[in-house]
Amino acid sequence: MTKIFPRHSKWTAPVAVAGEGCYLIDAAGKRYLNVGDAAVSCLGHADADVTQAIKDQLDKIAFAHSGFLTSEPAEELAELLVENAPEGIDRVYLVSGGSEAVEAAIKLARQYFLEKGEPERRHLIARRQSYHGNTLGALAAGGNEWRRKQFDPLLMDVSHIAPCYEYADRHDGETLEEYGQRTAQELETEIKRLGPDSVMAFIAEPVVGATLGAVTAVPGYFKHIREICDKYGVLLILDEVMCGMGRTGHLFACNADNIRPDILCIAKGLGAGYQPIGAMLCSGDIYDTITDGSGFFQHGHTYIGHPVAAAAGLAVVKALTGRGLVAQAHEKGAQLKDMLVQRFGQHPFIGDIRGKGLFLGIEFVTDRQTKTPFDPALKLAAKLKRQAFENGLICYPMSGTRDGAVGDHILLAPPFIISNAEMAELVDKLDKTFAEILPSHP
Repeated sequence: MTKIFPRHSKWTAPVAVAGEGCYLIDAAGKRYLNVGDAAVSCLGHADADVTQAIKDQLDKIAFAHSGFLTSEPAEELAELLVENAPEGIDRVYLVSGGSEAVEAAIKLARQYFLEKGEPERRHLIARRQSYHGNTLGALAAGGNEWRRKQFDPLLMDVSHIAPCYEYADRHDGETLEEYGQRTAQELETEIKRLGPDSVMAFIAEPVVGATLGAVTAVPGYFKHIREICDKYGVLLILDEVMCGMGRTGHLFACNADNIRPDILCIAKGLGAGYQPIGAMLCSGDIYDTITDGSGFFQHGHTYIGHPVAAAAGLAVVKALTGRGLVAQAHEKGAQLKDMLVQRFGQHPFIGDIRGKGLFLGIEFVTDRQTKTPFDPALKLAAKLKRQAFENGLICYPMSGTRDGAVGDHILLAPPFIISNAEMAELVDKLDKTFAEILPSHP
């Protein structure tokens, strides 16, 4: 019997009792290869350095409210993040997770323009099939119809333009560059429609995670996005909650495109699952505007800058930067992608294998030529998730890939410490699952 309000009340989850490296272990002793916990466990489980850092901080102080005091690990973590952040990023606002980071980013964008004397700037533009979190502001920014639908009456108005989703949306005969320019140009069109002086920010994931399955932008797309934002004085918010902290083979995913955001959101891999922590990072210009004005960011939560969470985050970032794990994510990711392509590249029901670093996606189709998705009534993603779990594999299948209703994919986000043998186990378990769930080959 349980009094927990679970995510799914018609399914009883096993009890997790231990974690070892890339594996979780339940109360019955069953081991699960964990490559699908929403891109959180970048270091795997039971990392000695991180657990020791948490214990050491608890021996000093567990909590100090940031309205009165700061703490040594929070200060050191902020310094380390800024030291490694994209050009122009100068300040760090520590929160407890990704949704909080996005909420803080949206509110900071609004207050920035108020402090600048531009109160008419109120519109936020995002992309369809994006996911930015589950609090109401973050959910409004997100463009996934399935997640938004029942809460629509509660959501603020946000404009949504097309994602950069080359596999499904590039026209026949259109080059990658032409497609990227055409898609990015939707931002300028929407800014003009809303009124150039009324738009405060554009938010996007450098690599789209949960809702599209590791979709990367085509070359030149984000460069054009940055140019458009600069042209109209619009802030660029990059959501790296899933794809950041080394996941794509770069500590910050936007570094791959050499793009400078004004505001940057991180979480998940920042704490690696050892503590709930996220962060909103902003440029020196934004911070100075607040400081030279009211001096007070009208926002906050009780646990922002929590010393124990910050100590965990600090240990994680030190591990990522000091053990060569970001480069390892790049190398292992390329290796795993090759393994997936070799095993499934010609599978009749797999249309695309994509991603960057250890952030990979597999999209399912009924026909590789037409790229036609499966009927959503089949609930393919749910069946794949359930069967993979039965086979001892925790992965991240999702439905609604194309438009929030149609399409299915699997997102794979293994720990950066995954071994060659574990990658082979991952591919074998996927193969077994596909054979059990997907239709027989024609």
